[in-house]
Amino acid sequence: MAKLGSKEKIRTFLRANIGRVIESHELQAAADGAVQYSRRLRELRDEEGWPILSHNDSSELKPGQYLLRDTPPTKTIPQFSRSISARLRAAVLDRNGFTCQMCGLAPGETDPSTNRKVRLHIGHVKDKKLGGKDELSNLRTLCSTCNQGAKNITTEKPGVIWLLSQIRRAGQDEQRAVYEWLSSKFEKQ
Repeated sequence: MAKLGSKEKIRTFLRANIGRVIESHELQAAADGAVQYSRRLRELRDEEGWPILSHNDSSELKPGQYLLRDTPPTKTIPQFSRSISARLRAAVLDRNGFTCQMCGLAPGETDPSTNRKVRLHIGHVKDKKLGGKDELSNLRTLCSTCNQGAKNITTEKPGVIWLLSQIRRAGQDEQRAVYEWLSSKFEKQ
């Protein structure tokens, strides 16, 4: 008999708990301690259309809590959405100086909000579901925390005039922090 993978174990667990708030440690236990349980959960939600809610979707859920709201689709149609080539990924990372474009953290640094080492991802400025393309001008480097929070929220890259107006509205300490961050970012180039 073939051994079940972590994704299939999570599927089985979620089907048995429809409508119940599930903690992340329960999912990890259901996947026999698999470290990538959260990735499998995102695949079920994003690629297979499962109605799984997290704290980003419902204010009633806390971080680390999930809810399979309704019965998932019975027929799964695999969708391979990994269309960003290694070359394009490398170009985005290089252009963005291997730093998160929202918070400025770099790989290996400790994320103060999670106390975990930073991992970078390639994110869309305008989400693909909203018509964004897999092209250099629509891609940016994001850490795991910012990528999770930005998903389907940020529709367009801010324009220069809007960005400058926001900086002008900020206090001197915030303006100085922006200046120092920009100085350190562009001194490396």
